[in-house]
Amino acid sequence: MAAFLYRMGRLAFRRRWTVALVWAAVLAAVGLAGMTAPEAEEEPFSMPGIESQEAFDLMEERFPGAAADGATARVVFVSPNGEKVTAAENKKAVEAAIAELGDGAQVASIVDPYESGAVSEDGSTAYTTVTYKVDAAGLTDAGRSHLDESLEHARDSGLTVEAGGDAMQDMGGPSGTAEAIGISVAAVVLLITFGSLAAAGLPLLTALIGVGISLFAITALAGPLGLADTTSTVAIMLGLAVGIDYALFIVSRYREERAKGRAAQEAAALATGTAGSAVVFAGLTVVIALAGLSVVGIPMLTEMGLGAAGAVVVGVLIALTLVPAFLGFWPNAILTRKDRKARRAGGTPRETRKVNGGTRWASFVLRRPLLVLLAAVAGLGALALPMTDLQLGMPGDEALSKETTQRRAYDALAEGFGPGFNGPLTVVVDAKGTGDPEAAAETVSERIGGTEGVLSVSPAQFNESGDTAVFSVVPTTAPTDQETKDLVNTIRGDRPGIESQAGAAFEVTGTTAMNIDVSEKVQSALVPYLLVVVGLAVTLLLVVFRSILVPLKAAAGFLLSVLASLGAVVVVFQQGHGADLLGVETTGPVMSLMPIFLVGIVFGLAMDYEVFLVSRMREAYVHGERPAQAVTSGFQYSARVVVAAALIMIAVFSGFIGDSDAMIKMIGFGLASAVLLDAFVVRMAIVPAVLALLGERAWWLPKWLDRILPRVDVEGEALTRPAGPEAEPADKDLART
Repeated sequence: MAAFLYRMGRLAFRRRWTVALVWAAVLAAVGLAGMTAPEAEEEPFSMPGIESQEAFDLMEERFPGAAADGATARVVFVSPNGEKVTAAENKKAVEAAIAELGDGAQVASIVDPYESGAVSEDGSTAYTTVTYKVDAAGLTDAGRSHLDESLEHARDSGLTVEAGGDAMQDMGGPSGTAEAIGISVAAVVLLITFGSLAAAGLPLLTALIGVGISLFAITALAGPLGLADTTSTVAIMLGLAVGIDYALFIVSRYREERAKGRAAQEAAALATGTAGSAVVFAGLTVVIALAGLSVVGIPMLTEMGLGAAGAVVVGVLIALTLVPAFLGFWPNAILTRKDRKARRAGGTPRETRKVNGGTRWASFVLRRPLLVLLAAVAGLGALALPMTDLQLGMPGDEALSKETTQRRAYDALAEGFGPGFNGPLTVVVDAKGTGDPEAAAETVSERIGGTEGVLSVSPAQFNESGDTAVFSVVPTTAPTDQETKDLVNTIRGDRPGIESQAGAAFEVTGTTAMNIDVSEKVQSALVPYLLVVVGLAVTLLLVVFRSILVPLKAAAGFLLSVLASLGAVVVVFQQGHGADLLGVETTGPVMSLMPIFLVGIVFGLAMDYEVFLVSRMREAYVHGERPAQAVTSGFQYSARVVVAAALIMIAVFSGFIGDSDAMIKMIGFGLASAVLLDAFVVRMAIVPAVLALLGERAWWLPKWLDRILPRVDVEGEALTRPAGPEAEPADKDLART
């Protein structure tokens, strides 16, 4: 591996113009394809294999003209100063608003609250539901403007008018603020790390090229493959993070080799052969973790994982080819000012510093490894304890800021009609083949209506064929309450008896039921996903490090950091401690997809640090150093760069904490916390402490297994050469500073 990459880096350095032009052509080609590709149609969220999705599909089949996936806006009217919405003037204003709302070109139907009984018992509140012919993504700007203007006109009458529902969602693309913050912080970190504008700018430039290629490719494929917007968002986030990090490690190793007196071409080749080997295997672990999301069985997660995995592959290829090519264009500009000045003066290159912050920290850990290990594990364990209280769900309008009309509409409905009105269940009765469909639907309705925890049941609505009925069930508790989940399970548990009595089958769906089913499916898929991903990654690390204990230690450390970061998410977003500092106004269950999403992304990134840091220790050990010396050498050369890489990723993820959407806040906080804990506690404290305690045993591998495993030479043993100065190639380009 190292020898092959050495030759690749050497060739890219020598044929830098060819390499640069090839990548420019690739960028231009995918850019043209992306810009000319037809706009992708937004695919509705689907979750194969759960009851709520099956019921939803049945509704679409039996009610073809009802637009089961059509957008809805629930408009709430609250009378002023203790008046009633049934008063003549207020009723007139409500009816005028309903008439105006119903005039929208994309509106399919609207319900009169006075005819449907959608007026609270105290008469203070009424609501109507506007149903559209298209889903939320299909609503035009004109349709949204008409809705907003109608609400404003209704408010002019003196009523308090708020609206919720998916029709009110902001369908605009990502603003790019988080990415801008990440790039800005990355630039500062790189400048501090390298002390050179050229060295800081090169990783940013190559990462942006890689992100551009990935983004255009996803855009071009979005139409044919039906990819969602989230696919490109995650690809940008991870492509940017790993693209910077991988280039960072190549450039850092190049400068290290130049400081030893290597010629520019030789230094670039060695950097690609050694650090590049670590990049390849780090990238493979990320790809395994992301592609492994497909085992969960959630189409959206599969798309996000594969799209991001593609971006990582592009980042690896650019780091191995374009980075050494750019080093050929600016071989000396990448060096520190002090080194460039010494070279212009004809001086001898300075020796690499033997003592730095990394070596001092490693020495501290090596002197007291057990104490450091116990303190780190205890700290992560304490953070992970709240995980035992983890509740999964899909936060809705209740998680939004009180400044939004959706949140105010949610609160008004809960106050006027009870918390269950914000999450009604939908029951679909399949009476096909039944002698009396109406009687069957009535029996199901009465039995469910008599269940404890049900506030009310709406009249059944039949399709044109008269063989399928739909009615709503309003719980007494809020959508995210445990009691609501228990109610859904109770109704489904009573199904055999109800169906036997009614002679017809039924299923429960609706947003609340869908969220419950999604949470259960994700929880059941988490353990198999962990087994697949961790198993494959441990096998890969076994090949890289040729050790039994090092990969197991890496996996155990990762689990600690993920559990601790999930515990931190529970503390803030579920229990509410420190929520005000992040602008979280309402606490509730943790987003259902959060744990598996966090595991998939953070596992790959955590293995990055493991490979980069421990591969230098392995390299030193293979080249003859004692285990303790190898740990110190690994920290001497890699600690500063690993810290810089972690800070860059934390900056990228932290940019999302400032988003107004509670779910985006949660994702940003979870990822930033996980990287922080994994990089600075697990990799910087637990890893050296465990290696110090294990000593020679850390690198033990049974002889039979050693014969079976392929040899990839990540540490570059085959590239060992005398460290003395070498003559600079007679290339005019290399003389340029």
